[in-house]
Amino acid sequence: MANLKVTLVKSPIGAVPKHKRTVEALGLRKLNKTVELPDNAATRGMIKQVEHLLKVEEA
Repeated sequence: MANLKVTLVKSPIGAVPKHKRTVEALGLRKLNKTVELPDNAATRGMIKQVEHLLKVEEA
């Protein structure tokens, strides 16, 4: 199974509280930090919810 490289490129400070929690649950604590996550339905759903704050690449 492939992985996704997810980078936080926009601050979630002014975002909806649910979106802030989603970004935190993805493992992104600071701006411009990158995490590798498994490419599955749960991860894709979380990314879809906050895609305006992220940059996603295939790893």
